[in-house]
Amino acid sequence: MDNTVILEMRGKIALLTLNRPEKLNALNYETNDRLLSLLDQLEQDETTHAIVLTGAGDRAFSAGGDIHEFTKSIKRGTDEAVKEFCRRGQRMTARLEAYPKPVIAAVNGIAFGGGCEITEAVHLAVSSDRAVFAKPEINIGIPPTFGGTQRLPRLAGRKRALELLLTGDTFGPDRAHELGLVNKVVPHKDLLPAAFELAERILRHSPLAAARIITAVTRGLNMAIGEGLTVEQEQFARMCATQDIIEGLDAWIARRTPCYAGN
Repeated sequence: MDNTVILEMRGKIALLTLNRPEKLNALNYETNDRLLSLLDQLEQDETTHAIVLTGAGDRAFSAGGDIHEFTKSIKRGTDEAVKEFCRRGQRMTARLEAYPKPVIAAVNGIAFGGGCEITEAVHLAVSSDRAVFAKPEINIGIPPTFGGTQRLPRLAGRKRALELLLTGDTFGPDRAHELGLVNKVVPHKDLLPAAFELAERILRHSPLAAARIITAVTRGLNMAIGEGLTVEQEQFARMCATQDIIEGLDAWIARRTPCYAGN
């Protein structure tokens, strides 16, 4: 059985662990495909309402793409390299970004290259105070390929992103927080509890409303404000036909805690 990504259910929260600690959880093709497969599985599971994504071991969240593997693709030619490496990685980060259930990265160590791009793509991120980040692709003569040239400037701003992309310099968790790459930094021992606590705060609310918010934000970021407002209206309209909106309104009027069924 493929154990490059381990799935563990904790109530309504799925814990996904990148599991190649001997390779600093580098993203080989098998790991990438396994992660996508599990995301597909969990999307269809009505008992799963949020996902926490972390790395195995104490050293790394993910050191990025598996260089030994994608070097072979590059040597087979441009078409193979784009198909096997670039498109595969972009599919994975795009899936995380648009996923209809909240995805929280618990960054437990090194987050270089593709590991940093996963952090950029997910909805929320909590960082260990031991984590270290980098956009080091330029050090091996390539640009980022899993969306890093597009998402980091949107998070951090053009000039700050370009400094990191063009130098390959490492930066710490406080800098990642300042850039908007992570939501908070916590002591290493508190990392998973903090990620799960954040997930639980979201799970108090309607899972349908959470999905609508994620869709509106993800799609709207790539649109003019007028188009984005149309998307917002569409997502509101979709909620109007649900029982969750009735439950939320009735609970507010009655001053009681709502109990959402997700329908």
